[in-house]
Amino acid sequence: MLHVSEQDLTYYNTLGLKSQARAFLRLHSVDGLPALSEMVSRYPGVVVLGGGSNVVLAPQIEDLVVHVETRGVALLDEENDASVVEVQAGEPWHHFVSVCVDRGWNGLENLALIPGTAGAAPIQNIGAYGVEQGDYFHSLVAWDIRRGVQVEMGPSDCLFAYRDSFFKHAERGRWLITAVRYRLPREWQPRLGYPDLVRHPGIAMAGAAVTPRQVFDAVCDIRRAKLPDPAELANVGSFFKNPVVDASTFRALRDMHHGIVAYPLDDGAHYKLAAGWLIERAGWKGRRLGPVGMHERQSLVMVNHGGASARDIQILADVIRAEVATRFGVHLEQEPVEVGAATPEQA
Repeated sequence: MLHVSEQDLTYYNTLGLKSQARAFLRLHSVDGLPALSEMVSRYPGVVVLGGGSNVVLAPQIEDLVVHVETRGVALLDEENDASVVEVQAGEPWHHFVSVCVDRGWNGLENLALIPGTAGAAPIQNIGAYGVEQGDYFHSLVAWDIRRGVQVEMGPSDCLFAYRDSFFKHAERGRWLITAVRYRLPREWQPRLGYPDLVRHPGIAMAGAAVTPRQVFDAVCDIRRAKLPDPAELANVGSFFKNPVVDASTFRALRDMHHGIVAYPLDDGAHYKLAAGWLIERAGWKGRRLGPVGMHERQSLVMVNHGGASARDIQILADVIRAEVATRFGVHLEQEPVEVGAATPEQA
């Protein structure tokens, strides 16, 4: 039996925005999914909520909010050259990566300490330090809420791209990911393309003998030094995507703005610009606008200093986008998803 009630969501989003759900449901087991599909017609829509690390919540949410709380990590298959591992959607992502490293299932260590749940990882196609979850993705199991059926999806179904997937463009509230599978190779090779990793003492001292655990520890050290802990200073991590431009645009920007930070993409025709560098040069590193601002150590991270609303977040995002566009001619795209509509007095 599924129980629906009102719920304060302040502690269900890492931005710490005060928000109230009129209808909130905890999903502990996939056994409740058929009943979920039967009840959704009573509500304007459905919001599937995991760790709340990539959402901007409105003060009042009229949709049915489903909080996924399933747990578990299991080895599904041992192939000659890889292990296929399945994680339940409600499992905290960092804990999952830690379990994989402990058990010798290697490949995901560059993605350590990313907040959120495993079920959200394919939606965002999360990535860090030269690795995306899509690099090791095998398949996932999802529930089609509207049709009331279970579906399995492979890489070609998910349409992974930079911070993007099929789910970001699908009908909102239709899909609930229940489990994700990764194919992790036995012949592990470290991915150390980012300067921060190469310079880390643990990696530099290990040299060619570096282990997955050392990469995992180094990534955790770097992220803790650069990024605020949401438990101490409310935030959703990187607020804007790194914009991608073609080679000619990059060359023009490089000529006009000495030291611009960018990374060539594999296609050889595009560059990924460091949004944090653009924001810092626009004067927003460590700067506040009301109760929100950009972090003093990482200008890509928007933080809530206390008492902020979704409206405050949007005002600052709009100002930064406008200033970066004016100075560099580059459009910044917001990464966190806006959930719920603003009330008239906040519009």
